[in-house]
Amino acid sequence: MRIARFDDDRVGVVVHDRILDVTDRITAQLAASPYRAPHSLIRRLITHFTAVRPLLEKLVAEMGPGGGRPLDEVRLLAPVTEPTKIVAAPVNYRDHQSEMNEASHISTLGFFLKSPASILDPGGTVRLPYTDRRFDHEAEFALVVGRRASHITPEVALDHVFGYTGLMDITMRGGEDRSTRKSFDTFTPLGPWIVTPDEFGSPEDVHLELTVNGELRQKANTRDLIWSAARFLAYASTVTVLEPGDVVTTGTPAGVAPIEDGDSVALTVDRIGRLQVDVTAEGAVPCPTGGAGHGPVPPSAPSAASDASRLPLRETP
Repeated sequence: MRIARFDDDRVGVVVHDRILDVTDRITAQLAASPYRAPHSLIRRLITHFTAVRPLLEKLVAEMGPGGGRPLDEVRLLAPVTEPTKIVAAPVNYRDHQSEMNEASHISTLGFFLKSPASILDPGGTVRLPYTDRRFDHEAEFALVVGRRASHITPEVALDHVFGYTGLMDITMRGGEDRSTRKSFDTFTPLGPWIVTPDEFGSPEDVHLELTVNGELRQKANTRDLIWSAARFLAYASTVTVLEPGDVVTTGTPAGVAPIEDGDSVALTVDRIGRLQVDVTAEGAVPCPTGGAGHGPVPPSAPSAASDASRLPLRETP
């Protein structure tokens, strides 16, 4: 099942190229005790999905060929709102470790946190804050937590996943702490929706690609992760309690490169879909901190004629 948010905080189920608005029906069901809670509708849906799922399946089964609305007529929103935390893997692909000249990877770095306020809707605009700093794209495969997880093992970790989605970890390069360089407003594009595990399948063989202005920059598969999604989720739960609706993202592969004013960035993830955002530098000012020229050394910006930019995109089913 594909769960999305759209328009004025509506919740829908995506079926092929249409979206079925289920907001009113699930609001009525979740209004009763014990489902009532001071959280957003999507977080309550995630928390109580087992109870709500039969209703959603019934509504989808009743949906005719012309039911719902065409996806191109709605404005998609980030599928999760107000997570208590975004947990992110710092270096979790060896090719990215090599291109960044990093001596360490996830096994010694652990994880870092991104501000939930940095989440950006599909189709939104990344706002580059400074005129004198480099900002890079990072393509990632992310998990949305479905039930409370604390000190779980990798063997049961995926039982705590509500679903999977795409994420871009926009990053300022420099010596400042990762949580600073990656937490600016708009620096976490998320979506386009969440795909539940029964429909998605295994997270251990997922192809992802990122393009900038149509040119391929990143291309990878989660089978190349240093720590699998299950292992990373389990580890994170030993440090901090993971709550329903929290986002856990698994790291980026090689190919990170600068984004600039006017760029269009698109992430495509197998069995999920396409997440596209624009980039602007409008209103940017000089950076007030002195981290430029420090920290890991990123790769040079690719040229328009690079071999990578000419690789064909893999078709996503």
